Amino acid sequence: MLYDHIDLRVTNFEKVRALYDAILPALGFSRLNEGPEDINYHRPAKNHAEPFFGLMLDPKHRPNGSRIAFRVDSRQEVDRIANVARNAGARAFEPAETYDADHPYYYAAFFEDADGNKLEVVYRE
Repeated sequence: MLYDHIDLRVTNFEKVRALYDAILPALGFSRLNEGPEDINYHRPAKNHAEPFFGLMLDPKHRPNGSRIAFRVDSRQEVDRIANVARNAGARAFEPAETYDADHPYYYAAFFEDADGNKLEVVYRE
């Protein structure tokens, strides 16, 4: 894993939580830690340096063109996580496929949370 943590701003936990409660454990973020201003999904680690994906409460947040892409190990994993996201209410859902004829190794699905934050699950052969 090449990052320490992600802090994603959301306007309302209740609005977006079903999606993140579904996809993040499916991606291995199995330990939950939450407070009134944040919800953190941690990946297990042998020390106290667990990578985590955090939702930070910010009622003034407005989504933009930024996208968070989760890299997985196979096309089957893209399909599985995309299905989890769709079933959990992902919006603007684009089913998994090879998106660029010039780059047939890039297989991805795109979707948004209820706030409009852009997400992706991708496999590169």
